[in-house]
Amino acid sequence: MHHFDAVVVGAGAAGLFCAGIAGQRGLKVLLLDHADKVAEKIRISGGGRCNFTNRDTTPAQFLSANPAFCKSALARYTPADFIALLQRHGVAFHEKHRGQLFCDESSEQVIRMLLAECASGGVAHWQPCAVTAVRHGTAGFEVDTARGPVHTPRLVVATGGLPVPKIGATDWGLRLARQFGHGVVEPRPALVPLSFDPAAWAPFAALAGLSLEVAIETGEGRQRGRFVEDLLFTHRGLSGPAVLQISSFWQPGSPLRLALADTALTERLRQAKLTSRRQLGNELALHLPERLASTWLGLQDLPAQRPMPEIRDKDLARLGDSLAHWQVLPTGTEGWRKAEVMAGGVDTRELDSQTLASRRVPGLRFIGEVVDVTGWLGGYNFQWAWASAAACARAL
Repeated sequence: MHHFDAVVVGAGAAGLFCAGIAGQRGLKVLLLDHADKVAEKIRISGGGRCNFTNRDTTPAQFLSANPAFCKSALARYTPADFIALLQRHGVAFHEKHRGQLFCDESSEQVIRMLLAECASGGVAHWQPCAVTAVRHGTAGFEVDTARGPVHTPRLVVATGGLPVPKIGATDWGLRLARQFGHGVVEPRPALVPLSFDPAAWAPFAALAGLSLEVAIETGEGRQRGRFVEDLLFTHRGLSGPAVLQISSFWQPGSPLRLALADTALTERLRQAKLTSRRQLGNELALHLPERLASTWLGLQDLPAQRPMPEIRDKDLARLGDSLAHWQVLPTGTEGWRKAEVMAGGVDTRELDSQTLASRRVPGLRFIGEVVDVTGWLGGYNFQWAWASAAACARAL
């Protein structure tokens, strides 16, 4: 029987970070993972450059059945704290868009940094090494692994979520939570492309590859989500940051509401009618991508080649309203294969917000994506990984 002060299951962002901090605090730590490669989700993130945090992180960018839960950890380990760690390791980075920070070179730099932090703490790292069973008793946990049984008084579950199963994602952490009586908020794909009915989408298929900034929203009241982001038309539907963001809020059967143009467009077109001899199609193309303008006029049965002075005011109003208030109904999501994160997870009402410790089982903790805390697109989920791992490790 091997003995460790703490065992961390899952060598992704949260697990690596937690193990390193705990080891540097003087604990004898074992880090386990069943996958062949370490931190694959870090490696593929951000187009290979890892969007490792967002400067503007606040609790408002996170979804949970218990929204206040994330506040404590996020307040005690901030983006500035992780940036300072990167700078100590000489990792150069840049801000790309709206507070999103990326490595200048490669995601591998973040992985190497986390492994170096673990090495500095003397962390034992067994990988690949599957966990086949976990038992809890008065003396702590007995963990059966592919390299033999392990005893520990502290078990940290950092196994991530269900997205991208091809890199080794499983529901092991959720199954363990249920084994020990924890509630689980039903998992669902988030930050995921949405799918559309092919027949209904046929008129827009020719717009594939076209991108523009839009306002997008869905839901009502406290369940309402709204973003201003880039939208991408594809052969099969809509994608891009706008759709990934709104997917975390979307519920089956609910429409998306999009503003392809602002509500002032109608008045601008009416003013143009008084001063311009351009054709309607050319005038609209001053405000929208040309392909979108042409397609939209066809869908509204409006004459693209008619001069502006000949267009009726009520038709301009109808055109402006249709662009400012476009509704589309997704049929579903692209599923776990295309999702970037998991919404739902271990119910945070049964965890301590300061330590991530189970209120049901002494010594058991859950951190990172396996917990019911889901960030927006843009580095927020990594910041939750760092913050929850730090809160947990400092309390072990």
